[in-house]
Amino acid sequence: MMVAVARPHVEMRAMRREDVAAVSALENASYEFPWSPGIFSDCLKAGHPCWVLCCEGDVAGYGILSVAAGEAHVLNLCIGPDWRGRGLGRHLLGRLLDVARWSGAERVFLEVRPSNPVAHELYASVGFREIGRRPRYYPAKGGREDAIVMALDREPTLR
Repeated sequence: MMVAVARPHVEMRAMRREDVAAVSALENASYEFPWSPGIFSDCLKAGHPCWVLCCEGDVAGYGILSVAAGEAHVLNLCIGPDWRGRGLGRHLLGRLLDVARWSGAERVFLEVRPSNPVAHELYASVGFREIGRRPRYYPAKGGREDAIVMALDREPTLR
């Protein structure tokens, strides 16, 4: 028997410097080889669109995008372990795709680990398709792991 998990009240907003500690904590809880707090700070300093998804007043997830020359790249997308399975990743990805579109990106790229089938399935379900592999891209226990490179083509918008 499957039990439905209710989606909590969600607030989405731009990431602030004071969010870096909470974002870094989620990153550390989610990944064996996490980004450092400095990488998140550098993304903010560089002006990348950085978003946090808050539930019940706490940072529950974050997404970081890079946009340039008509393309966007999802650099990082994460929902904390306590908040997974409620559609929040799809919600946050939708915001990043909106930001990409608003910024004039006609194509969005990302990399995903083959060992992360939940993320791969999410990306495929919104239209991303595999376009290649980056051999030995990610650090992994005992060596390196390839990255699946995926792309989503957006309809050009009239300006």
